[in-house]
Amino acid sequence: MRSDSPVHVPLVTRPMGVLASLGAARRNVLSIIPELATRQPMVSGRTGKRWHMVMDPDALRRVLLEEIENYPKSLVTKNLLKPAIGESLFIAEGAHWRWQRRAAAPAFSHRNVMNLAPIMSAAATRSAERIAAAGPRAVDVAADMVRTTFDVIADVTFSGDGSFDADAVHNAIDAYIAEAGKISLFDILGFPDWVPRPGRIMSGAALRQMKSIADEAVEARRARGPEGVPDLLDLLLAGEDPETKRSMNTAELCDNLLTFIVAGHETTALTLAWSLYLCAFDPDVQDRARAEAQSVLQGRAATGEDVANLPFIRQIADEALRLYPPAAMVSRTARKADTLCGREVRAGDTVILPIYALHRHHQLWDDPDAFRPDRFADRKAIRRYTYLPFGDGPRVCIGASFAMQEAVIVLATLLSRFRFTPVAGRDPEPVMILTLRPEGGVWLQAEPATRPE
Repeated sequence: MRSDSPVHVPLVTRPMGVLASLGAARRNVLSIIPELATRQPMVSGRTGKRWHMVMDPDALRRVLLEEIENYPKSLVTKNLLKPAIGESLFIAEGAHWRWQRRAAAPAFSHRNVMNLAPIMSAAATRSAERIAAAGPRAVDVAADMVRTTFDVIADVTFSGDGSFDADAVHNAIDAYIAEAGKISLFDILGFPDWVPRPGRIMSGAALRQMKSIADEAVEARRARGPEGVPDLLDLLLAGEDPETKRSMNTAELCDNLLTFIVAGHETTALTLAWSLYLCAFDPDVQDRARAEAQSVLQGRAATGEDVANLPFIRQIADEALRLYPPAAMVSRTARKADTLCGREVRAGDTVILPIYALHRHHQLWDDPDAFRPDRFADRKAIRRYTYLPFGDGPRVCIGASFAMQEAVIVLATLLSRFRFTPVAGRDPEPVMILTLRPEGGVWLQAEPATRPE
């Protein structure tokens, strides 16, 4: 196993003012994290308004579980995403969040996720065919993983329904993120939401198109009804909060579908892209993973039933999520005064959860910048609130099991068939705007892998 470390974000070693922070954040949000955050339980400062970065597991438990009502999603988060996904599960708070969560939960049950596994296997096969067709040329596997996971989410959401223009939604989502996803100085300074943000004005057309397509698809499905194995839209249409008996109306369904489409393909694509980069970075890990995959799969694509028999490949995905968590920084706004790590938090303060720094914290992880999948050989040995790729507490990601099943199916299928090697001088750069992406792509050579006799 290699002793050097894969690519990482250079963290800040000196304080930055408002304008410097804004400029850095617009290029890469993670570049505003002080290096001290990987060595201390909490770091505080002021950039327009008071903020606290929290890395202490007990304090994170307080924010995400014990005092969750006191730490709603921050105004910055809501200002960035509300125009696109409304008061969906990702943004809603309190009672409005709780009833939606209860109504949507059955759609993500183990049985329903397993029922959707054949769609994942088929997408993995198509990805393998595209990579094989590229021949000796280098492949941007990051781009291919985006295509693969978007195929999955489009099929599990709309069953390949002709009423849904997947490419149009994909393009509209990318346009919105590109224009509106960059942090605005107005958001950092806490300006009210009614003050126009230039990026969101520019992205209005893409936003309207995205919502219009989703609305039309929901109404078409209401009229048509389910056919065959229920897909995600069928399950959400049938969903009902068992306590209030409330179901989602068209606008609520549209907002939540767009949330699942964006989160469901982007985060899994990133997990896969970074996992393949790391396997190419460490050939010993890749060989071990390939041996496991070939032993289980015997030349076929992975299935939902195979996932439990591919523990090392799951560990690679877990370690990729540690080193490159898609939601690498999240934030909350304190509603009332509190104390974290013995330090005063005032009402209105921004509480930042820098997941990237938490996952590379020197007091919580041994050799934290190194790629070591065996850290996850015993999941029970991982202390709670030190590893948060999907969050934790009541608001833990509703689609976590869906994402991990898909990641293992695709990763096992590809590693069983190909040997991936890096392209010299083409290392990806970890850059976060809304998610932690490999800037420049993940360019790898892919050779057919020999199979044991």
